Amino acid sequence: MVHGPYSQYPGYPPPRATNSLAIASLVCAFVFAPLGIVFGHMSLSQIKKTGEEGRGLAIAGLVISYLVTVATVVIVVVSVVMVVLLARQLEEFDEADDFRGHALDAPTGPPLPPFDPPATLGANCQYPATTEPPSRPVAPPRQGQVSKTPEFVPVSVVTNRGDITLMLDNAKAPCTVHNFTSLAGQRYFDGTRCHRLTTAPAMRVLQCGDPTATGAGGPGYRFPNEYPTNQYRLSDPAQNAEVVYPRGTLAMANVGPGTNGSQFFLVYGDSMLPPRYTVFGTIDPKGLAVLDRVAVGGVMGGATDGPPSDAVTIESVKTSG
Repeated sequence: MVHGPYSQYPGYPPPRATNSLAIASLVCAFVFAPLGIVFGHMSLSQIKKTGEEGRGLAIAGLVISYLVTVATVVIVVVSVVMVVLLARQLEEFDEADDFRGHALDAPTGPPLPPFDPPATLGANCQYPATTEPPSRPVAPPRQGQVSKTPEFVPVSVVTNRGDITLMLDNAKAPCTVHNFTSLAGQRYFDGTRCHRLTTAPAMRVLQCGDPTATGAGGPGYRFPNEYPTNQYRLSDPAQNAEVVYPRGTLAMANVGPGTNGSQFFLVYGDSMLPPRYTVFGTIDPKGLAVLDRVAVGGVMGGATDGPPSDAVTIESVKTSG
């Protein structure tokens, strides 16, 4: 049998085909990465069985597809977080803008008087019992002389609407600060509701400290006023003239001279009041932002004085003093 002239020479085997899924994996890596991952794994499985070419292409497609997928997920997560943060900032800005709109008609008047410490300041703090029983079991503070140091006592008020940090002014109102820290230490304020919000232009306050949330509750004892009342003579008619209690003021509520107990109010907007309410601290900016949000919610029923629509509950009061 005669063969052709080249039949006696050995030939080269035909080149192996390149796996089509490997090519598809690499292409999809740049078009739709998840599909590139699927095709890449399928391609490697087929190449293992058939011996086709394209393993490098499949691996490249898988690596690029995974990198693109991870990068896409990161970008999406970061974008969502940024959108949420931006939405919150816009909401807070709108609320603050609403409050600024209300504050345009802030009252004007004489400021609180300069502080001239009386010689007997903090020398003999007294907390005599009242005829009304305490609204919640509590012991009166220790009577007698109290220290005026440290000058300031930081207090954290945790509420369901956000934290409010207070800086108690122990140098100006030591008997009042002594009372407040005593009540806080006995957890008197824990779980109580702030019962009164006022939104009139001349008075913007949130009043708290009454366990009954009626405005009539108290600790079963009383004590005298301090600053600014002690800057006036008892017969001075200026005690009846209104002054500006500025935004950020912490003061005691009362029903007359020497009737302080547990109720206090937080001034979120300049308010006109006679100087018969003891100022014993200030409110930090974040706390004022909490109060602003409550104020924007308004008073129940649309009035300017009454329970806040957004109920405020004091969860705890903690002091380092």
